[in-house]
Amino acid sequence: MLSKVKSCGLMGIDGYVVEVETDTGGGMPMFDIVGLADIAVKESKERVRTAIKNSGLAFHSRRITINLAPANLKKEGSAFDLSIAIGILSATEQVNDNELDDYMFIGELSLDGEIKPVNGILPMAICAKNNGIKNLILAKANADEAAVVKELNVLPAKYISEVIQHLNGRKDIERHTIDIDSIFKCHLDHELDFADVRGQENVKRALEVAASGAHNCIMIGSPGSGKTMIAKRLPTILPAMTFEEALEVTKIHSIAGILPPKTSLVINRPFRSPHHTISDISLIGGGKYPKPGEISLAHYGVLFLDEVPEFSKDALEVLRQPLEDGSVTISRVNATLTYPSKSTLICAANPCKCGNYLDTTKQCSCTPKQIQQYLGKLSGPLLDRIDIHIEVASVKYKELESTQTEECSATIRERVNKAREVQLQRYKGYNIFSNSQLQPSMMNKFCRLDDKGKEILRNAFDKLGLSARAHNRILKVSRTIADMEGSEDIKIHHLAEAIQYRSLDRKFWNE
Repeated sequence: MLSKVKSCGLMGIDGYVVEVETDTGGGMPMFDIVGLADIAVKESKERVRTAIKNSGLAFHSRRITINLAPANLKKEGSAFDLSIAIGILSATEQVNDNELDDYMFIGELSLDGEIKPVNGILPMAICAKNNGIKNLILAKANADEAAVVKELNVLPAKYISEVIQHLNGRKDIERHTIDIDSIFKCHLDHELDFADVRGQENVKRALEVAASGAHNCIMIGSPGSGKTMIAKRLPTILPAMTFEEALEVTKIHSIAGILPPKTSLVINRPFRSPHHTISDISLIGGGKYPKPGEISLAHYGVLFLDEVPEFSKDALEVLRQPLEDGSVTISRVNATLTYPSKSTLICAANPCKCGNYLDTTKQCSCTPKQIQQYLGKLSGPLLDRIDIHIEVASVKYKELESTQTEECSATIRERVNKAREVQLQRYKGYNIFSNSQLQPSMMNKFCRLDDKGKEILRNAFDKLGLSARAHNRILKVSRTIADMEGSEDIKIHHLAEAIQYRSLDRKFWNE
């Protein structure tokens, strides 16, 4: 007898319907799974057989053939266990198959018939909704995540026996729901705050500009000057995520398997800080079956590279295209996938190997050539994609001992929100949301300068030896500074501040 049951596979951050076709015919008893299944799917034969028997159901000795359609797409993972088991029970007439077309089954089976959670439930639930499937049966541990999709009946079960009773009309599984509005209203207070940072007003100003326009930034200063401390507090001044942004971030984290337990949505902007020994594949994503890398896990958040000159040259260079395009395409023999990577890059670096080049109280032991070689690991093309370069001076003792109350993150975030709102209104209909996303074709319309401003920018371009990309970055940053002041036009002092954020080009790389 033939039965068809729906499950779901993953392609990038999106799900696709997999039809589990089961045929139980005569002949020598065998159990085959076809349809480009990986080892984890092949091993489901033993899990399914044992789970069915230990659940008090019959596993008939027949020739069983399972086809996972479409057969040309690679299937991986243990999420097909439940659908394969239901397909076999339906084909052997132990399950009522009258309404199976309205169901999708996702879950791994343990040997005692318990349904275990799997990664990537949110994109699978969205796939079910988009394909007109009404009901999703899955593990209880995945229920909150799937219930984010309101138009879907999420039916969590602990054991396969509960699923059989539900399908046969003996005992219904209750629909699981969550209150999404309450999740967003439940604001999680950040443990970190800009009020903890003493002094460094110029650096805090630069980070506020970066947050207001979603600009990339690099901080260069001696050890202990507060670069890492300030970078970790950047998410506390970023605007709150919208539901659409939270949904996309949650999908990526769910697929990567790093979604915290009992978490239905990621509502705080991610902050990723990989160690400098990370490989280029781990940074942008990849593997035999491509998975998202750190730059995608930081989507709509912050990717912080501490001690950036210590990262390998290959790892840094692969960031160039994702930073420019906001997405990363990974091509492998098994698949070609595209992951989003609209993250804000924040880098921190010592000015030299010993770290004392910019410190006025310590003697630098590095030669000019050593300084050049140390920072030379950051290529010109990569630096061109970093909008703001800021020098971080050492903190004075009187600043550390000061009792003056520093500005808190909430106050700064209010200003950032106002600047972002200006940009959202300006770019309606352009499919961009911040000044950092401005395309060259839009620069003349939104970043116009008067004659005096053009002269200042021309002089800076010639003296600093800037590239065309750096020229555009200055205009974008000046546009953000103008928005922070509520100015429709870019004025001379806006442009001057933006140029100042490129002065490190000349100081370190062109001297």
